[in-house]
Parts: sequence; C-alpha cells; structure tokens
Amino acid sequence: MWSKIKGCDGVIALISKRTHLASGARWEMKCALEEKIPTIGMQIKWNDKGAKPKELKKKKVIRWTWSNIELFINNIK
Repeated sequence: MWSKIKGCDGVIALISKRTHLASGARWEMKCALEEKIPTIGMQIKWNDKGAKPKELKKKKVIRWTWSNIELFINNIK
C-alpha cells in the first residue's frame, strides 16, 4: 500500500462523521503527508461534518464539489 501512496501526485481525503476514527484512512493520510504529497480534506456532507482527523490539523478541509476537486487537481505541481 505504501508504494501506491508514494506513486500518487495528490491525495483527497474524504471526511465523514467517522473518518477521525478510521485507522486505515488516517494511516493513508499520514503516509501521504510523510511523503510530502499534496493532501487536502474534503467534507462529504457540509451540513453534517465529521471531526477533522489529527493528521489533517495543518491542512485545509473544504466542501466536496466537482469544482473544488478540479481546483485541487489543477494546482498540484
């Protein structure tokens, strides 16, 4: 799994009400950040937000929309 994450140009972490409890998702975020892969959090439900995982405490968390996904992808260097 680590090698697949290392091969990514960017990571979009989808945040639900229980993501902060999901050890697998949090591990993937941690790996991406350690590899300095551009990472952003996206709230799946803006009106029913989940807690921000501690791995993303210094990262932006935005609303999940197609235009926000496009902006993130287009800004990956």
